[in-house]
Amino acid sequence: MKLHRFEDASKFYEQVKDYLLNYEAHHCLLFGIIDTLIHYPQRYDKNPYLAFVEDGGKVVAVVVKTAPYATVLSKIEDFGAVEAIASDLHSQKQPLPGVNALTEEALAFAQIWEKLTGESYQIEMQMRIHQLESVELIAKSSGYLRLANESDRQLILEWYKAFELDAIGTNQENIHRIVDYHIKQNHAYIWEDKIPVSMVFAGGSTPNGKRITAVYTPPEHRQKGYATSCVAALSQNLLDSGCKFCFLFTDLANPTSNHIYHKIGYRPVSNWSNYSFVEP
Repeated sequence: MKLHRFEDASKFYEQVKDYLLNYEAHHCLLFGIIDTLIHYPQRYDKNPYLAFVEDGGKVVAVVVKTAPYATVLSKIEDFGAVEAIASDLHSQKQPLPGVNALTEEALAFAQIWEKLTGESYQIEMQMRIHQLESVELIAKSSGYLRLANESDRQLILEWYKAFELDAIGTNQENIHRIVDYHIKQNHAYIWEDKIPVSMVFAGGSTPNGKRITAVYTPPEHRQKGYATSCVAALSQNLLDSGCKFCFLFTDLANPTSNHIYHKIGYRPVSNWSNYSFVEP
């Protein structure tokens, strides 16, 4: 078993693409991060940590870390690779805020990291990956989906801050850069019903699809089906533009959103966990 590290995201992608594509939905977040590193590297502050583990000439695990975010792991074929990854990350002596991965992989890494560093781990969020292949017929709210533009920047920024507070309880330091990136890349959308009432982002790309994220409706516009219509319309747009699939993550603690997305046509694929690490 051998770990290979890369500095060039394009070369890294060539080595891991086929493995990741075996489980495209499971790896929609990884695909999106790597795609951004290749085409828009200025989205991140520092050089990323990119590595894969091979055994007998076959890839068995992939890992990506982009500061200041948690480490993201692929589906792992041989859990011996988890120790190899954790040991190599530890040797880099870089702060590691947490790990994002499929449930078993995330827990295995967190347990090994605790043994290596003495840092305890705690669950931050338990999620579920969903995949859509066709949009179900649903009742549409009044209004329409439109692309956000620079004139919407302040509103999108305020809504994205609120979205993060709702989703993770805090705001990231580089939130302005995140919003600017999505607007400039034509990834940010608004549902307009005379005025803007909801938003959604078309996030990271995979070889055959797109991941939808940042679904947010301010409290004064909720209970009117705007988010459902917003996600359904964007999902259909993406399928019409050539995507075979759309993906999204849901918070298992929010049964309402899970029900809404199921109604649109999203089906569960696998559970996902986000652990944070706490210094002793």
